[in-house]
Amino acid sequence: MSGRARLARVQLHRLSGAALVGVGMVVLGAAAYVFLALAGHALAPEGYTAVASVYFVVAIVGPGLFVAVEQAANREVSARAAAGQGIGPVARSASLVAGGLALVVSAALLALSPVLVDRVLAGSWALLVAVVVSVLGAAAVYTLRGLYAGARRFGWYSATLGAEGLGRLLPCAALVLVGSAVPELFGFAFVVGAGFAALLTVVGMRGRTGAHLPSPPVDRVRMGREVGMLAAASGLTLLVANLAPVVVTSRLVTDAATAAAFASLFVLARTPLFLFGPVQALLIPGLSAAAERGDRATLRRLTGLALGLVAAVGAVGTLLAWLAGSWAARTFFDAPVPMPGGIAAALCLGTVGMMAAQILQAVLVALRSSRTATIAWAVGTVLYVPILFLPIPPVLAATIAQVVAPVVVVGLMVVGVRGGVRRMAPALTPVAGR
Repeated sequence: MSGRARLARVQLHRLSGAALVGVGMVVLGAAAYVFLALAGHALAPEGYTAVASVYFVVAIVGPGLFVAVEQAANREVSARAAAGQGIGPVARSASLVAGGLALVVSAALLALSPVLVDRVLAGSWALLVAVVVSVLGAAAVYTLRGLYAGARRFGWYSATLGAEGLGRLLPCAALVLVGSAVPELFGFAFVVGAGFAALLTVVGMRGRTGAHLPSPPVDRVRMGREVGMLAAASGLTLLVANLAPVVVTSRLVTDAATAAAFASLFVLARTPLFLFGPVQALLIPGLSAAAERGDRATLRRLTGLALGLVAAVGAVGTLLAWLAGSWAARTFFDAPVPMPGGIAAALCLGTVGMMAAQILQAVLVALRSSRTATIAWAVGTVLYVPILFLPIPPVLAATIAQVVAPVVVVGLMVVGVRGGVRRMAPALTPVAGR
């Protein structure tokens, strides 16, 4: 097979992988919205609020923390696959690290249980148990996703997404059909999705993952440290992505209409970010393989293509936000007052910055520079929070914060990526067809 034919085959595989992951993400995202809609119609307001709180806590625990396990496992498997090694040691080590993180998170939830149960979960200890169950499921399914993504088995990766969505949606639909109005049952119906996905898709590990190939042991201390740093980075990302509407609402207690309109516009501007997470799973294998080979050209090319795509989509999205953002907020969320087009465009620009930061974080993971990503998000957060409370109109302060923080994070990550690329050993072998 010629080099050009091999390159075309690799590109086709990447496109098909992206399509499969996209389908799984759509199923998972749609299931979340349908779950909330069904629960809203079936439960009384107090019960629905408690179940919605379970939804948000689970979202923080899963994408917010255990995605770090996925990224670390993805990077390690990708590097070993590039070297022709097996993934058995990675699977064992990632499982142990994920289990340790699950114990830490569960202990933290139990320590916070008096506050969570009384103020968040409507006094239901059963819902707290449901949240802890979700931690165990997240530990399992995000470990599998890291292994599948690193081995470029995107069909199975997509299956974990789709199975998690269906595992949430089907039990909830059954509760609606039988006329149940018990919040605890809806809570458990939602949290079993991740565990269901792990049980259903673990069989994929028996296939062509390379688990049978010889491979050196994994430094579990280093992997645990990397997961900790990535989890910290993810937590700070969630803070920057979600704190502004809360602060604006707290500062506009006498102007609830403006606060509600800003929150609606903010949710619209952030929508692409919620769908962007799996892009890292697609990028890390190719980036890690290039880093393992010392192939600076390929690493730069993949990074440039991803950032160029974000810039192109972001430019169109920012223009649309300027022209129609306020209309969309009124149409889809019944925003009570119009918002300036400049605010909508700036919020969209901030989202573009955060998407760029996610791409650069994937590059840093591939370069084994996770600490740089954590430092970048920490510095961005340190700047972000004070800006939210500047003595200027709250909406303006929040909008400035949403632009400044991502710009700072991206700038620091660019510096880190350049330094990491310079430290890469030069490629020693041809890389045609990789």
